Amino acid sequence: MRQLETVTNLALDIAFPPACANCAEAGKWLCEDCFSLVEIFENQYCPFCVSPKIVSGGGTCDKCRKTKKLNGLFCATTYKNTIARGLIRRLKYPPALAACFAPVLSSFIITHFQLLNKKDFASYLWIAVPLHKKKLKRRGFNQAALIAKELARRLGGDFAENMLTKIRFTPSQVELNREEREQNIAGAFECANPEKVKGRDILLVDDVFTTGATLEEANTFLFKIKFTNYSGLSYLFLGTIIFLTIR
Repeated sequence: MRQLETVTNLALDIAFPPACANCAEAGKWLCEDCFSLVEIFENQYCPFCVSPKIVSGGGTCDKCRKTKKLNGLFCATTYKNTIARGLIRRLKYPPALAACFAPVLSSFIITHFQLLNKKDFASYLWIAVPLHKKKLKRRGFNQAALIAKELARRLGGDFAENMLTKIRFTPSQVELNREEREQNIAGAFECANPEKVKGRDILLVDDVFTTGATLEEANTFLFKIKFTNYSGLSYLFLGTIIFLTIR
């Protein structure tokens, strides 16, 4: 498997010579100077507060916890950063380049973890937020799965590919408000093998966080089938957080 990855990476380097996505300097998909222009958050914030609220030890604040089920969020940076936004867009198209940009985006969240002094991931199960099969067929890959797989490889833990599936096609949520997003995503998920994840601590991965409707629905689904201790669930989301504008 490792040899196959090496050959694949070599083939990609030949077909698509690495060059910084921001300044075009040859050698890396994002050079060190441009990486430094992406502000990586040094704290965890409540995912639902309208105004930024740092939460000591991470998690959702006491007020929001009364109405929300999501118990925490790791978020590396803001979608308003032009470099981060450009990389996320490049991650989605075309398929051949997606594998090149996933490690860069993974480095953002790894730096975030380092700033939080979070080190031990051996016990975690990494699960990607799924695409519906229609969208997956059209795109050819799931960008969240590429990030989750890279994070598991570099940080440890187990990557559970296709463990969570999207059983109902949902329209794009970009133009929807919070209530419409919650209704749009309700009842959209299913688990391929619940027994494999029972008792595990879960890190659910996606590229962009807006209102949290998708994570809330995934969390509700996981809790209903009793995957693990609710208080032990953690969630990873790379991208913007609720008090920053995504579009």
